[in-house]
Amino acid sequence: MSSDFLPLETLSPIETLEIENGLSLVPRVKLNFTVHPSLPSSATKPIDEWKLKRSLIEFAKTSLSITIPADDLEIRRFKDVKKRKRDDPVAHGSLSIRDLGFLNSKKRNEEESEDLKILGKKFRDWRDTVVEKMDQMEVNLQGEKYRLSVAVPESDDFEGMKKLWEEFYAFANKGYVRGGKQEPDTIVMKGVPSRWVAEPRVSSKPSMLVTHTVFSTFGKIRNLNVTEDDDQDKDADENGGDIISGLHCKIVVQFEKHRDFYNALKVLCGRSLQKQGSRLKADYEVTWAKDGFFRNSRSQARENSRVPAAGRGQHYRNEAPRHEPHLSQFTADDTRRKRFKE
Repeated sequence: MSSDFLPLETLSPIETLEIENGLSLVPRVKLNFTVHPSLPSSATKPIDEWKLKRSLIEFAKTSLSITIPADDLEIRRFKDVKKRKRDDPVAHGSLSIRDLGFLNSKKRNEEESEDLKILGKKFRDWRDTVVEKMDQMEVNLQGEKYRLSVAVPESDDFEGMKKLWEEFYAFANKGYVRGGKQEPDTIVMKGVPSRWVAEPRVSSKPSMLVTHTVFSTFGKIRNLNVTEDDDQDKDADENGGDIISGLHCKIVVQFEKHRDFYNALKVLCGRSLQKQGSRLKADYEVTWAKDGFFRNSRSQARENSRVPAAGRGQHYRNEAPRHEPHLSQFTADDTRRKRFKE
């Protein structure tokens, strides 16, 4: 990590954060939507995805004064239209608003610039306004009428996740106790392109060492786990394929301090991952873990240790296996340590 690294606490929600391995976290607002029929005839007819796309792009331009490229708007139709009931949705999708520079202060003098909390509130208020304008809006596609349900994904709602973990640890006897207070310290990321955390010219599979280097940007790591994300690839195949289909990974990282966990999750929310030299922006999903992932994995590892060697799966060496989870515990003096041993 470079000495001039910007502290995470001072990062605004519309700033890009450069991390290790040529990766950067690019801000964006992502909205998920579901399309419901407003007319009985619309319920049993396949929706015209391209017309809906054009309609939403035009609405964003005229009513929200923002431009959304067609590539940042995904629409997927539900199958079995003839078996659909009157109120069943006909399609679902998401749109990403990436050009957020207009939310920044126009002042140049550092002493007169907007306070970070003010900018954060301005960002959230604007996002809520966009949701309010789009939620329950009607779309007319040449006589066929549809209604949209729009919401911010749970993965992008940091304040919502914070409220959930505060409620969880207030009533649950789980978690790690620090100073008499139970707080989360584990982040789960799904949908990260495996090649972006792989060792170049060695393998296309995710590397524990590279992943550790990347996530050390956010603080000191206690435990790390990297596996291929089968569910993500399955979703891509079901929806027409994807240029990184079969190359996603799931990362579970546990930090030493709750403060590092807090800052990392806040920065990861509402951003896409981008690799230097690539035009692709990976819209991963991020959340916090409450199920004691690493403790459960250690229990499973002890159970597996009782099985004869010939009956066990292949151990992790330099790449993440497809199904068997492995733990890694790095220390400041031994950053190349690959596997946790008890």
